[in-house]
Amino acid sequence: MAESLGPHERALAAAVARRHYLAGESKVDIASALGISRFKVARLLDAAHELGMVRIEVVDDGLVDMELSQCLKETYGLHHCSVVVASPDAGRGRGDIGRAAADLLTEIITPSDVLGLPWSRSVADLIAALTALPPIPVVQLSGSLVVPGETRSPVDIVTRAARLAGGEAHVFFAPLVLDSAASAAAMRRQQSVADAFAQAYRVTIAAAGMGAWNPESSTICRALSPDDRQAAADTGVVGEMMGICFDSEGRPVATALGERVLTLTPEQLRAIPEVIGIVRGAAKADVLRPALAGRLVTSLVVDSDLANVLLHPSSGSVSVSR
Repeated sequence: MAESLGPHERALAAAVARRHYLAGESKVDIASALGISRFKVARLLDAAHELGMVRIEVVDDGLVDMELSQCLKETYGLHHCSVVVASPDAGRGRGDIGRAAADLLTEIITPSDVLGLPWSRSVADLIAALTALPPIPVVQLSGSLVVPGETRSPVDIVTRAARLAGGEAHVFFAPLVLDSAASAAAMRRQQSVADAFAQAYRVTIAAAGMGAWNPESSTICRALSPDDRQAAADTGVVGEMMGICFDSEGRPVATALGERVLTLTPEQLRAIPEVIGIVRGAAKADVLRPALAGRLVTSLVVDSDLANVLLHPSSGSVSVSR
């Protein structure tokens, strides 16, 4: 059609495009003002595109790389994916990841959901960046670790989220890792702990960080003795999420540590329909790949350094020695 337009029709197409795209007029209003049908307005807009009078450009917001996000989503069959432009500044990078995770959660959560939150610095960054939630219950999914410089406990995280939502907060005060299986079993019998884990079966959306099985990457691994770390590694553990250990195929691994940790069971984790993994840094590629293969996460918020390694394995990942 565009090639057959005469000078008058081309001028009309340009006028229609200006009114629609620049002035924001509807097709119906343009048709009424110009005395033509709205169907002709639509045809003229199509012609304006074909003739190059109108160019549409999709611009990234500066925080999220839209093209990388879509490519990673399609490659790994994810529900949702946000790839944040990597920053050389670690503090800024954590903040950017937290904001992107908060944006994603705000976009997909509904009033019928139940939000589950474990202890994690990345989850704490997400909640700190949130400004609103629908009126939903929020459930604590794990105990807490004492980490130098980190003052936010899972109780703090869940309480803040529930305050934003105006919903119930199901919390408990307990460590993530206990000294013995007997101590952990006794703690699980405490009413607040038992109640929170009972609520975990209602969780429809959760967010979690992830660590490779070395002290530099995992706060849980760092909290253990060298003998305990090695014992878990000897069973094939390559990483952990929410204190749940998994192997190179993304399969949960039963370890002696598992009996001492206050967190979800692997079965409870797999029953959650939407699990957002929040992971930063190319060094995490070797632990994120198994988690993706095992479908431990369904959506991702990562930085571009990590996304590029996931998409181009031949480029190699940055390894962190154990």
